[in-house]
Amino acid sequence: MIIKNVSLDIVCGITSRLPETGRPEVAFAGKSNVGKSSLINGLMNRKSLARTSAQPGKTQTINYYNINEAVYLVDLPGYGYAKVPESEKAKWGRMIERYLHTSRDLRAVFLLVDIRHAPSANDRQMYRWICENGYEPVIIATKSDKLKRSQVQNSIRILQEGLGLGPASRIIPFSAVTKQGREEIWEQIDILTGQGEDLTEMTKA
Repeated sequence: MIIKNVSLDIVCGITSRLPETGRPEVAFAGKSNVGKSSLINGLMNRKSLARTSAQPGKTQTINYYNINEAVYLVDLPGYGYAKVPESEKAKWGRMIERYLHTSRDLRAVFLLVDIRHAPSANDRQMYRWICENGYEPVIIATKSDKLKRSQVQNSIRILQEGLGLGPASRIIPFSAVTKQGREEIWEQIDILTGQGEDLTEMTKA
């Protein structure tokens, strides 16, 4: 079954009360320019439902995307954008931490990092936040099409070492251009939310 119903159902700002959706949620966190909106669009088979921007730091809300009335993909605000005032960064950080700490429906967190670079201090902090709130994040290494195949494994090793990952931690290379990694991400969503075969089938293009 193809993804038939996709909608942006809920948008939460800094002062908004977080909803109880009653459906499994999977959250996506990452730096402002890491390609999070492109990833979410790719997962949903949509071109522009999650808005991409030439200006990093544009996403300042928590956005809930409803997939076939079965699961929510939750887009967390991007972090680490240098041109955003420190006071604003602090507010976004508190909003992200509040979501991770209080959501009753959150089942899994995916942390996006740029495969071309070693993890930044912000990446390491976010990884710690996620772990401290009881989740073992799946790492998505974005922009894999920017590397040669021979470079990918070494870049993954750098990410593992930079974040301090254990040998069992999962890193999925992803490309918004080629859609490499899309099926692997949906398989992880399926496993982590316990949705079974129905979710796997509904995500096939």
